[in-house]
Amino acid sequence: MTQSVLTSTGASPPLPEGLQGIVADWSSDQRAFKKVPWGKAMMWIFLLSDTFIFTCFLTSYMAVRMSTTVPWPNPSEVFALTIAGHHIPLILIAIMTFILISSSGTMAMAVKFGYEKNKKMCSILLVVTAFFGASFVGMQAFEWTKLIVEEGVRPWGNPMGAPQFGASFFMITGFHGFHVSVGVIFLIITAIKVLRGDLDRQRPGFMTGRKGNYEIVEIMGLYWHFVDLVWVFIFAFFYLW
Repeated sequence: MTQSVLTSTGASPPLPEGLQGIVADWSSDQRAFKKVPWGKAMMWIFLLSDTFIFTCFLTSYMAVRMSTTVPWPNPSEVFALTIAGHHIPLILIAIMTFILISSSGTMAMAVKFGYEKNKKMCSILLVVTAFFGASFVGMQAFEWTKLIVEEGVRPWGNPMGAPQFGASFFMITGFHGFHVSVGVIFLIITAIKVLRGDLDRQRPGFMTGRKGNYEIVEIMGLYWHFVDLVWVFIFAFFYLW
């Protein structure tokens, strides 16, 4: 009787108790995700799947690193640079990490100004974030060139020790660098759309959001913060271990 009264008044009927109630609640996507933009929900699902991939890569790296019988190259020596006659370990990696972490700050400010409808500042900060990302990829390309040309490291071999080093390094950093490169492209596209007012007019086309809503900037922010967070783990596992 209670359930029929609640239904007739327009309220939701009570959920069953226990596990059946949990299943019934989350099976109703209209209720569970009623106020969540689809773009943001899909980005979270994508990031969750990407988390599994990077977790598999890093777990495999740890397994290989701990099981190999051949000495593993010392990262402080492999990734060192000679500047003005001084051998400085991990200097390039430290700069790359600083740049990428700083880009999270500019991305967060871009989201803030986006929701304040400040198109100029939002687009400028998106371009600055893209510039940081492009600088990171450029430094990574320099790092790859140094290892391949000067050190002779290959995906199938490594003159400095364990042959798995090259395969692990190029796979993990390359996959992450690809994510950063894609992010740079989409940041520039988003900046252009923000600056010319596409989000205010809901202009039809690629990456179109709801009229007057800047949630596409926040969605890009989710992606970019994820890329930065993954690099923190790569930095800790690959360069500091």
